[in-house]
Amino acid sequence: MTNSFSMRAVLLASALAFAPAAMAETPADMLVVAHQIDDIISLDPAQSFEFSGNDVGNNLYDRLVDFDPTNLDAGIQPSLATAWEVSEDGMTVTLTMREGGTFQSGNPVRAEDAAWSLQRAVKLNLSPAFILTQFGFTAENVDQMIRADGDKVILQLDQPYALSFVLNCLASNVGGIVDKELVQSHAEGEDFGNAWLSTNSAGSGPYTLAAWRPNEQVQLQANESYWGGAPAMKRVIVRNVQESSAQRLLLEQGDIDIARSLTPTDVDGVAANDNLKIVTEPRGRILYLGLNQKDPLLQRPEVVEAIKYLVDYQGITDSFLKGIFVTHQNIIPAGYLGSTSENPWSYDVEKARQILTDAGITSGTIKTTVRDLREYVDVAQTLQGSFAQVGLTLELQQLTGAQSLDAYRARQVPIYIGEWGPDYADPNTNVSTFAVNPDNADEAKNSQLAWRNAWAVPDDLAQKVAAAVIENDTETRNQMYLDIQAQYREIAPIIPLFQRVEQVGAQRMCRTGPRAGRWPRPSTNRSRRANN
Repeated sequence: MTNSFSMRAVLLASALAFAPAAMAETPADMLVVAHQIDDIISLDPAQSFEFSGNDVGNNLYDRLVDFDPTNLDAGIQPSLATAWEVSEDGMTVTLTMREGGTFQSGNPVRAEDAAWSLQRAVKLNLSPAFILTQFGFTAENVDQMIRADGDKVILQLDQPYALSFVLNCLASNVGGIVDKELVQSHAEGEDFGNAWLSTNSAGSGPYTLAAWRPNEQVQLQANESYWGGAPAMKRVIVRNVQESSAQRLLLEQGDIDIARSLTPTDVDGVAANDNLKIVTEPRGRILYLGLNQKDPLLQRPEVVEAIKYLVDYQGITDSFLKGIFVTHQNIIPAGYLGSTSENPWSYDVEKARQILTDAGITSGTIKTTVRDLREYVDVAQTLQGSFAQVGLTLELQQLTGAQSLDAYRARQVPIYIGEWGPDYADPNTNVSTFAVNPDNADEAKNSQLAWRNAWAVPDDLAQKVAAAVIENDTETRNQMYLDIQAQYREIAPIIPLFQRVEQVGAQRMCRTGPRAGRWPRPSTNRSRRANN
């Protein structure tokens, strides 16, 4: 990474330790955070799939492998497993458990707990289960395909995959290891303890759950016997504060130490305050344009190419998206294996006009919908203005988020403006949705973005995606994703525009360090209820 904030660090394993400023009326070992946490549905790692819930879960649970929060560029590192190896045929991964690890209950962390945790996630089959089931695990076979043998956890895969792909998935939230004995004691029927674990914790992470009041606050208590060392912050309180202005006021008054949901205007106000500072934390979410190939005009390759030059990238990121997005014209987020900083398109109305004129296109109308979110509406209206300069009319209808998403999932939105973020820390998570569409028929009802935009992905590109996920040489795999994106940029009607960043306000005396647990640790996971 060339900047001081490792992109992968803030996306996957940020370990910011915040010492409250002297003006705050909180102890030096307590952290108070204001954030929008009304998206939390459950704290069970087998169910949690929302941003805020995963932030909390990252601190309650360890995984078999993880990312070193003090050196994210090092890639996958040992956690509850200290070593791993793959069989010669590439279909069996064996992980060796750490000695002396304990759960917050005092129970030892065993290979049996790890295997059972992964098995229950597959059997529950809730939102994040697909991260594991893509390796061929099913409720019927998982007891045989994932098993414990002494201090070993053995994963039998349905085909040889890149080891980095397997480990990256195990490092996701659904890979959180739970205390089997404790969770089973709270099971209700066949729920594997899901109801109880939704509001309680049973992990081995640096924090325990002290309290969760939905839509109000989460309280975490330090796990003093944590095998990785006791956290510096003994208590963390995360308050649900919806309004950016309210977060800013609390920060200025010293009532909180961190504000995580600030608008650009409030970011500017915080930055101008000598007692406060702004910390930039890029996220993995990509804002894109989806050009539905059912639309007669948008299915013309020349129109797709011209639109790439009708987006005022610099103007948008310098104005209404200032500080919350940066230009990123690639489907793999910065900081991931295979990511690139190549941004080949610029705002060039004359070039766009020439592309269209050469194709005999001098006019046309596109009727579309846009979610009534200020950021998306502003992008759409800017695009509307640039379209008009080349003779194209873009008619906009604003809908609620639910209405817009329902129409998009039904392939009824000509131009969709939305975001997509990684489900796990591997390039396949994005490539497999932007550049894979196994069945383009309407009745297929697939979830991939390619299907939603009615794009029949060329066979050669789909084959490259399939080959990259089983390539075990990391350098070769990295180059494969660079090649995939180069081809994608040339032909795809789903155009990545910007990558989201989060600007966090903090007391100026806040410091960084490795012993704060993992809070805040922005999640790679997107919310299933969001605009995707």
